[in-house]
Amino acid sequence: MVEINDLTALLAWHDGDGDGPGGQDAESRTSRDSRRRQWPRLDRKHTVPALRERCVTLSAVTILIVICGVFIYTFVSRNSGRGLLCSTVQDGYRCHQECSQLWGPNSPFFSLGTISHISPQIPIGCNVTFVQVLSRHGARYPTKHKTFLYSQLIERIQNSTETYTGDFAFLEKFDHQLQSDILTPFGSSQMIDSGAKFYRRYQHLAKDSTIFIRASGSQRVIHSAENFIDGFHHEKVLDPVAIDKTRKPSIDLIISEEPGFNNTLHHGTCSVFENSQTGRLAQSEFAEVFVPPILNRVKSHLIGANLDIPDIPHLMDICPFQTVALTKDASTISPICSLFTAEEWTEYDYHGTLGKYYHYSSGNLLGASQGVGFVNELISRLTNKPVIDSTTVNHTLDSDPQAFPLGLSLYADFSHDTTMMSIFTALGLFNGTELLSNTTVQSPAENQGLSAAWIVPFGSRAYIEKMECDSTPVAREPLVRVLVNDRVMPLHGCKVDALGRCRLDDFVEALSYARRGGDWKKCFT
Repeated sequence: MVEINDLTALLAWHDGDGDGPGGQDAESRTSRDSRRRQWPRLDRKHTVPALRERCVTLSAVTILIVICGVFIYTFVSRNSGRGLLCSTVQDGYRCHQECSQLWGPNSPFFSLGTISHISPQIPIGCNVTFVQVLSRHGARYPTKHKTFLYSQLIERIQNSTETYTGDFAFLEKFDHQLQSDILTPFGSSQMIDSGAKFYRRYQHLAKDSTIFIRASGSQRVIHSAENFIDGFHHEKVLDPVAIDKTRKPSIDLIISEEPGFNNTLHHGTCSVFENSQTGRLAQSEFAEVFVPPILNRVKSHLIGANLDIPDIPHLMDICPFQTVALTKDASTISPICSLFTAEEWTEYDYHGTLGKYYHYSSGNLLGASQGVGFVNELISRLTNKPVIDSTTVNHTLDSDPQAFPLGLSLYADFSHDTTMMSIFTALGLFNGTELLSNTTVQSPAENQGLSAAWIVPFGSRAYIEKMECDSTPVAREPLVRVLVNDRVMPLHGCKVDALGRCRLDDFVEALSYARRGGDWKKCFT
């Protein structure tokens, strides 16, 4: 805070009764005074109080300016620092909404808080005592296989097209040249913001609690966890009431993704599931419905182009992947995006949802089973009891209190969209959703919010909260609720109150599918 102690500026305005230096005569002094700013002359008994009043006023104004400056600096640095114009800590990505929220699992995280039927804010009179965050990695480049596939597609278009017309003309010399697998700079910024948001929301816990962090063993997931930590710790350093700001959190455990290694954050040990094609078949069936009109239109602008039905979703894929790669804030949209209409992006979004639903969720008999291990770890953390599981839990790790500590308030795990989809299914979040149609687009509202863009976009995060409230029928009784991307999720199998919460005991009881091991035994039959 700035203190004002120097009165010189105020005193300089007060003229004495005598002549100034050089002995000016009365006439010149009168002329000088007529041009000078006049202050009321103060007699001896009023001089000190008046000056004190002016000092107090000036001090108050200065303090107000400083406070406003700090507020503006904090707001700007927290929300648009690092040059992010399209993405904020609180709301995520907000640019190009006409299509960016329709990119399926390739959409960047955007907050669903404003459309949540229940306020995502922590209820008044409640104290959150435990939080588990489960996060997808940030925006990335395509996988190595897809990068090659997209390059081959563009090359084939350019080698076979005889004439380019209209908005498609740029494709003649288009070169997207993307890297593969790793986070984009925008993806890193997403995760920094995610860590900052987590700290702010749970500041009452984060300021003086240890956070235990695990990451699945791919590079992009590990780097996402590290970026999350950067954002989390930056907020802690800024927090005037935080304790032990010098100790920055680190990743406590990286779980291998090698074949055959049990990992609750990455599927891979259920052979029947890994070999299933239900997701691809569902997408292929829907592609036969929505792609032909698009294909005909595209080919009318790319005369002679060698294109078929599977090529159109791949061409559309380049739009989100290039957008999240072009600039650090993803403000520059790929020119590919403008080639397709809002209706076509809606169909593309549903196409992506079908792939996740029919492979990793309720559309696959073994989809939910891939998430059972994590759910049983969550039960263990919520109840402070050892893990009971016979699916994907690595008991060598989870029996070690250094690798799987209990009794903490904050846990953060970093994973992939595929496994997160299975975990959400094992939690019963989609129990109220009817089987998705393979031939007709169904909106997220029709499917109780089941949409890949809503559930598992780049940077997706789920918060599982345990809280105690004064106003509950049994005071301080533990309650649980689940938020996915700031949307309070409808829970099934337990009595839910108006704020989307179940009693802890009822919540655990409702997870009977996970507690009995799901359908894991069918993985090897």
